[in-house]
Amino acid sequence: MNHKFSILLVDDDPLVISALGSMLQEFGQLRFATSGIDALRVARQQTPDLILLDVEMPGMSGFEVCVAMKENPLLADVPVIFITSHDSADHEVAGLELGAADFLAKPPRAPLVAARVRMHLRMKQMADALRAAAYSDGLTGVANRRHFDEALAREWARAQRNGDPLSLLLIDIDHFKKYNDRYGHQAGDRCLASVAGALRSHIHRATDLVARYGGEEFAVLLPDTDASGARYMAEHLLRAVATLGLAHEASPVGPHVTLSIGASTSRSHDRGPRPADSRLGGLIKPAMADLVAAADQALYAAKEGGRRQARYLSVDDLGLPGRAERVGDVAEPAAEALRA
Repeated sequence: MNHKFSILLVDDDPLVISALGSMLQEFGQLRFATSGIDALRVARQQTPDLILLDVEMPGMSGFEVCVAMKENPLLADVPVIFITSHDSADHEVAGLELGAADFLAKPPRAPLVAARVRMHLRMKQMADALRAAAYSDGLTGVANRRHFDEALAREWARAQRNGDPLSLLLIDIDHFKKYNDRYGHQAGDRCLASVAGALRSHIHRATDLVARYGGEEFAVLLPDTDASGARYMAEHLLRAVATLGLAHEASPVGPHVTLSIGASTSRSHDRGPRPADSRLGGLIKPAMADLVAAADQALYAAKEGGRRQARYLSVDDLGLPGRAERVGDVAEPAAEALRA
């Protein structure tokens, strides 16, 4: 296989790791861990393509490591091959039920190890290609609406469980219909792709997600990001697209392509009756739909406020778009960047 893979080898016996390393060096980058805790740390730093994992380790067993990895969205799809000295069917069934892809017996034999690893890497390549086709927008290359909806549900559940903030940006290209009318639909497609590329290039964390939400709308999902982080990112993305300098002579708000952005943040401990809920006389936990609705109302406020701007609306203020606060001002910084 021409592709160079990243493989994580986990065993508390350095001799086993050394033996596996010599068997698998042709496949690409090899990384090592001698405990379950180290394995999780190394895997989170850089998601591997495949993990060979010892079942019996002191402190944290291979089974426990596998469970922790399957609970992590970034590691859940990484195939795990258990390495074990046990040969009982019950042992293998237990591992397979936890999500393991395969088992290898100790001591490892080079031809068998290489064959199994090659097979599972090929299967992962195919799965990754299918997943990319199913979850990517064909025009822009960012995540599609299906991918966004699933990621939002997953990150919402995680945020509620852990008490972490979750932020969302909804983004609209200003007067995009006028852009298509002026330059044509092919140019409009190129504009969408350029804007998507600018958004994606300024999103650096692996857990953050840029998606095409529909038409000329995009969404940016920001797990573990509070209100100040959401405001910062909204202003940052306004500037990123403004400095592209894409001509839009038909736009009433400026000579170049600009964005309107609505931002909101929710926390699992957020409570508080909104005006429409006051008759219930109780405190109401926000639903996932509230986060989307608050960001949408903030986006509406940005458009009503003249576009080419971002507005932030707390989930607690849902239903009160007049409270959406303006975030930053990109007009002069964009002009300076274009002159440079």
